[in-house]
Amino acid sequence: MGQRLHDQIHSVERLGSEEDAVRKMAVFKLQSSIGDPSFADIFIAEDGLTRLRYLTLHASGNTLAYSLTSFARLLEVDKGWECVDQELVERVVELIVTHPLVNILRGAMSILVSVVSHPYSGGRLSQSGSFGFRALKPAIALYPQFLEMLVSRLSSADHALCANALQLINSLMRDSITNDTELEWPKFIQKLQDLGVIKAVYSLMQGTALQDHAHPLIEFQSLTKVLLRKWRDIPLDLEKPEHRRALKGIHLASSTREREDSDVRRSRRHNPDKWRRLGFETESPVIQFEEMGFLGMMDLADFVRNHQDGFQKMLLEQSTKPAQQRCPIARASLSVTSILYDHFEVDKSEVEDSKSYLLLESRSNLDKVFKPLLLHWTRLHVAGLHAFFRLWKSTSAEVEDYDKIVELVRILIESVVGGAARTKDVQDVEEELADFEYGRLRSLQMELLELTYEDVWGQHLRQVREELQHEALQFVKEQRIRCLLQGAWFPNDGSPKVEGKQAISKWRYVQLSHNRRFLHFGDFERMDETKRPELDVLGKSELPFPNWTSQLINNSVDLSTVSSVVSNVSASPDNSSSSTVKSMSQQRVSSTKITIHGYVAASSEAQKTNGHSRSGSRATQREATLLTLRPESPSIASEWLDGLLMLLNQQPITAETSKLIKLISDYGLKIRLLNVRFDDAVFAGEAPAVPSREGLTDDYYYDIFGGS
Repeated sequence: MGQRLHDQIHSVERLGSEEDAVRKMAVFKLQSSIGDPSFADIFIAEDGLTRLRYLTLHASGNTLAYSLTSFARLLEVDKGWECVDQELVERVVELIVTHPLVNILRGAMSILVSVVSHPYSGGRLSQSGSFGFRALKPAIALYPQFLEMLVSRLSSADHALCANALQLINSLMRDSITNDTELEWPKFIQKLQDLGVIKAVYSLMQGTALQDHAHPLIEFQSLTKVLLRKWRDIPLDLEKPEHRRALKGIHLASSTREREDSDVRRSRRHNPDKWRRLGFETESPVIQFEEMGFLGMMDLADFVRNHQDGFQKMLLEQSTKPAQQRCPIARASLSVTSILYDHFEVDKSEVEDSKSYLLLESRSNLDKVFKPLLLHWTRLHVAGLHAFFRLWKSTSAEVEDYDKIVELVRILIESVVGGAARTKDVQDVEEELADFEYGRLRSLQMELLELTYEDVWGQHLRQVREELQHEALQFVKEQRIRCLLQGAWFPNDGSPKVEGKQAISKWRYVQLSHNRRFLHFGDFERMDETKRPELDVLGKSELPFPNWTSQLINNSVDLSTVSSVVSNVSASPDNSSSSTVKSMSQQRVSSTKITIHGYVAASSEAQKTNGHSRSGSRATQREATLLTLRPESPSIASEWLDGLLMLLNQQPITAETSKLIKLISDYGLKIRLLNVRFDDAVFAGEAPAVPSREGLTDDYYYDIFGGS
């Protein structure tokens, strides 16, 4: 330990050597040891700080690079601040602006990061202005290209330099937002944006080297939220010139065409709807900005300024409509701002955001942590606002429908922006927002609505769903049985042969009796859909229809004797097996087959032996095929197979029937959900207030699914 300390002290002495090679080696070794606070104290006590400062100001090449790195690491352990003055800061700023070597630039930027962020890390705020962003301002005045050079380093191929540059930008932004005056920090942020910082950071967030830039990127993302929150928290105040100019700009943009027409100008001079026609709810527009503050004003002003032609065109279109049908443009803009604010969780505290750093340890979590689209806030606002206009027009909405359109836009943003991958380009997101189909959006809305109420109501909603499922089942059962009561024609493959040749395919007509106990049927030479056989004459040997002949043998089935209904209907994906029905000219019949099995009496000898009548016990009966049906289409197959099964109190099996049951059940649930105010669901967490019965009759009741 003593030898090591001796070596370290000796290396301090060598910093002052007259030979450059000796100084270079000493400061090279210093890089690795200066980060130890105990050594840093010895280093300062041995007057090493003065020598290191001299090298930082006057050395060149690798000696300078090692000196800068050593000084930066000393500041990181909160040592050496007494040597940080304006001369040192100007030297470091000069190096960043003028020096091309990467290893020098890295150390220089690291020093400035510590200087700018020192009030937050060291806790000692210098009254002399040696720390914070203000410490850099005199140097930046001498080297005005400093910020431009700094932003340009964000595209450097050296990942460490790129990360250092972004870290310094973050420090400058944070200090500016925190300590600058209300007029100064917005100008600085605007200058950074004009220099292309958003584009550069967005590119880094979407890049493949994300791991190397992860920590400064997540801080920039967090600072973006800080900025948005700060703008939102600034109330609109017309006493402030910049606020007054912004609001006036919106009005002037809306009336450009009016100024071109003097008659129109005179007619509008005392227009009582000056602000309402722009989409504000009252003639006091300041009130409208209470929720979103100056952030809402910025978004609206940017839209009006950058899309002035579209803004004026829309105002003109809206002016031709009745007041209730006009889309409130300004109000819609503020709603989109609010939607984006909620979507990106801008109010999320920095403490919670800092938890994201823990996720950065795993490369697989990077895509979850970074939200590059947040950086394109203005473009998303414009795209969201255009989507609002499109939905308003396509749904023929009126003012009373405003909240419904807001909710649709919210779902659209959550789906498209929230579902976008980290590498998805903002232009693709804009196009998807513009092309998203209304029908698909409504379907998504219903799914989310059901999930929301599922979370809030839990068991209550499941009970409702079960009830609706049962009701739907009973409804479909009755529908299927009514198909049987109506009767249907089926191709008949049981035609007799004539002189060794197959006779013309005949048809079988089947119909359920009115008491739902028997299936009556008959075989015919041809089918006539316009005139079906009457149920009461199906049992006769001759039917009174022209050119029809019938040979009815065992022409009814007693459903009480049916043992099973077997079919190949549900065997294939389309529930029709291979049931493509061929034309009669091809002498083919459907391959879909429904077979009804049941019990019939055994031979007469067996009955006499056992002494039973014709309706003897199962022991004297045998199972046989009672009737075979060949449906012509999947729909008829589903109706008759499931109809027979449900008639026998069995469950339906075809996908078509299951789909119909689900469809009816889902619609029933959606109708009930749409009739329930979400506030009614508070009973899941706390007991609702009991409605007063004052002035009510005994007929009054409160129905949670229908309202009061």
